[in-house]
Amino acid sequence: MNLLLTFVTSLLLGMRHATDPDHVVAVTTIVSRERSIWKSSSVGALWGIGHTLTIFIVGGAIILFKLAFTPRLGLSLEFTVALMLMLLGVLNLLNIPARPATTTNMRPFFVGVVHGLAGSAAATLLILPLIEDIQWAILYLVVFGFGTIAGMAFITLAVAAPAVFAAARVHGLQRWIRVTSGAVSLAFGVYLGYKIGFVDGLFTSLPKWTPQ
Repeated sequence: MNLLLTFVTSLLLGMRHATDPDHVVAVTTIVSRERSIWKSSSVGALWGIGHTLTIFIVGGAIILFKLAFTPRLGLSLEFTVALMLMLLGVLNLLNIPARPATTTNMRPFFVGVVHGLAGSAAATLLILPLIEDIQWAILYLVVFGFGTIAGMAFITLAVAAPAVFAAARVHGLQRWIRVTSGAVSLAFGVYLGYKIGFVDGLFTSLPKWTPQ
């Protein structure tokens, strides 16, 4: 019963993890360039797959080799998310497409990989010491990953559906959605970078990092 409750919790945590502000901002910025609800919903799924793959690899390494994150390493990984948000914002503001087309299609996957590396993903590993069997711990990561994929696909669909519907009926609306989402992504990335770098202390002698 306790094990079943643990896995249900991991699924729900994965779905909740998808709602973190930096995740939503990143995916919304990418989705704003799409004109199809189907393509938009696939953005969230690709993000979740990339995120899950990284968590599975990093989490597996932590379980098997008893690895630990230092505060500076955790903050450094989180800082990559801030840089990525800034880059996504600039790409949207300047309307710069990725070349070749395959890179554009796989952009959500690569963004998910970066998020999976970030310190926020390490928070999902806090429950792993409660599962003594390595196989069950790995399965926990897989269940958490499915929750993240499902949660992000749902969030992306909820964001994209009204935007795509309205853009098809209002001339020039998609451009404003793209520009606005780019500005939000850039601003949030700058804020996050400042917080991680100076408030949390990545660029100081006393870094403070708590997985969350």
